[in-house]
Amino acid sequence: MEHIAGNLFLVGLMGAGKTTQGKRLAQHLNRTFFDSDQVICERTGVDIPTIFEMEGEAGFRNRESNIINELSLLPNIVLATGGGAVLREQNRDYLRQRGLVVYLHVQPETLFERVGKDRNRPLLQVQDALAKFRDLYRARDAIYRETAHIVIEVGADDCQATFEQILKYASEYEKGLA
Repeated sequence: MEHIAGNLFLVGLMGAGKTTQGKRLAQHLNRTFFDSDQVICERTGVDIPTIFEMEGEAGFRNRESNIINELSLLPNIVLATGGGAVLREQNRDYLRQRGLVVYLHVQPETLFERVGKDRNRPLLQVQDALAKFRDLYRARDAIYRETAHIVIEVGADDCQATFEQILKYASEYEKGLA
């Protein structure tokens, strides 16, 4: 599959800012924004915790792969993926081959401060959410880095700086493709 011009895919752990940054980037770049988790919810008519409860994580991941395949084939989109989307090699291939993949890298402690008590995140419904973030980080950081063309370091309070960094690198990347 050939790189699809204009596609920007955001990966990273839950709470990294993929949806927030994705919406801003899409508006700024005049592209269509999608959040893979949101599309899954819209199509199923239920929230993600319900899908996990009814179909398990494997059922959710199957739905996620189908959505990522479908959306990543569209031109000129910004896609915020779910935190676990990169766990499947097939998804990593779709993303890397069909657009620019940006990893929003955030430390587990910052993520915990942002979304540690969010009841809509099935993987955080555990006794120690910070430990869960640390486990997810250890398990996924290398996979995100392997998948991404660009890694953006995201601090606790620099949403605008992150946005500007992504724009800068995306512009340089697209020029390199021309």
